[in-house]
Amino acid sequence: MITVNLYYTGSNGSAKAFAEEMEASGIAEAIRAEDGNLRYQYFQPLDDPETILLIDSWRDQAAIDAHHASQMMTQLAALREKYDLHMKVERFVSEDLGADERFIRK
Repeated sequence: MITVNLYYTGSNGSAKAFAEEMEASGIAEAIRAEDGNLRYQYFQPLDDPETILLIDSWRDQAAIDAHHASQMMTQLAALREKYDLHMKVERFVSEDLGADERFIRK
């Protein structure tokens, strides 16, 4: 699994308005329905009201590549421009927890 954390930062509430429009327009739900998407959720850091965090997880790189080639990316890019958002990205590849598993409370 590949997880991408995208931090969208704007001003005057624009990042939150972007996430709300992504949800209300159905774009976020359409992305969740894409083959290989495992998670697509927005969060807001308590210490930064001008940033929205998107946690976006995919089965593999091929699923991400297909997503990037989809029409939804054009819509998403237009909304980022509309709200004048800037981005920071972190990427993580999951691996077996191994010995750490015993420290996870489920």
